This record gives sequence, C-alpha cells and structure tokens, in this order.
Amino acid sequence: MSMIYIVEDDDNIRQLVSTALQAFGYQVTAFENAGSCLDALNNNIPDLVLFDIMLPDMDGVEAVRTIRKNPAFADLPIMMLTAKNSELDKVTGLDAGADDYLTKPFGILELKARVQALLRRTSRTRRPSILTGQDLTINCDTRDVMRGDEKIELTYKEFELLKLLMENTDRVMTRAELLNLVWGIDFEGETRTLDMHIRTLRQKLGDDADNPRYIHTVRGVGYRFYC
Repeated sequence: MSMIYIVEDDDNIRQLVSTALQAFGYQVTAFENAGSCLDALNNNIPDLVLFDIMLPDMDGVEAVRTIRKNPAFADLPIMMLTAKNSELDKVTGLDAGADDYLTKPFGILELKARVQALLRRTSRTRRPSILTGQDLTINCDTRDVMRGDEKIELTYKEFELLKLLMENTDRVMTRAELLNLVWGIDFEGETRTLDMHIRTLRQKLGDDADNPRYIHTVRGVGYRFYC
C-alpha cells in the first residue's frame, strides 16, 4: 500500500483529499503546515507528497526547494495543489522540484488519475547513480554535475533534463517525452518552457547551440545527447 503525505492548511480540503485517497486504497498522513511534514520526512519517506502552495509557516514552493536540497529525497514524487493557475506559477513550482501540478478546484477522479500516473512514472527501475559523457559527469544521488574539475550548478529541472538525455544517448528524446517525464502529464507550458530550459542548460554547460558538443537539436523531433 502506497503512503501519501498531504500538506494542506484548509481543514475541509485536507479532510476531503485524505478521505478520497484512503477510499482509493492509499495510506494517508495529513499535515496542516510544511514544518510538520518536513519533520516527518526525517523519520519516514512516503511514496508521494501533495503540497499546497499557500501555507501558514512556509509556502509549498520553499518547502519543495528544501526537500530537494537533501539527496535522500531526490526521487521523492511531489505534486502541488494550489488555486494559482498562471503559467508563471506552474513553472515556479515545477522548477522548485515538483513533479506535477494540480489546480484547484479539481475533481476527485482527476486527482486519483494524476496520483496513479505520478506513482507509476516515478516507480521506474532505478538507473545507474553515475552517468558520464565526454567530459561531463553527473552523480544522480548527490545531484552534482561536473565538467572536468569544474562543478556546474543546475536547477532541479535542468538537472532532470540533462540526466534523461545522458541516460538515453542511443536515441533522440522527443519533446513530448521530455515534457511528460520532467514536467508531468498535462503540463500546458508546451515547448516554450522546454526550449527555455534547454537554452539555459546549454549556456551553463558552455554548449554552443549552433555547433553543439553535448545537446544536439533534431528538428521536428527533439533533443539528443552525444557522447
């Protein structure tokens, strides 16, 4: 039975979501604030965390950033539940390290489907912890990226993009795949967000888009990492 943590300060929503997920067969622990959830994570890591953004002590985006700083929680699936629905709000939450984003009000069946899809997507067989390509090395456990002896600082999503590309050097990763695997199902940012992240990732790697060493664009399809 999968364990899900819910962090929601609204009593009615917290109770509704908890009851619904329990009815669907999940074990649920609910928290009114981010601090209580962060404390609980040190004792037990669940299979998924649902975070509201507007919380009284620490907002959900800050809490997600805090979680992602700990390598032990690098693979912990996180979904944000919030009334904010602008593209900027979504990108902010996803860049902080969330895997999916569900806007209130939402239906219980949609919640169930999104939870199932996120758990299914993040239960893939664990990949090697160290990936190398040319002079790049990434440690998937510590999330360190090295170019030779130089450490490269990447955002959470930039790291996920690079990791996926380096895990699949034998083929082209389509735009749809990258959007689905890095931003989650039904993400509406479309290719603008993907292209923006590829552009900043290339800049940090010192990669020339016109004559790339690492990340090659395959027009009309997607991107590929060349070893």
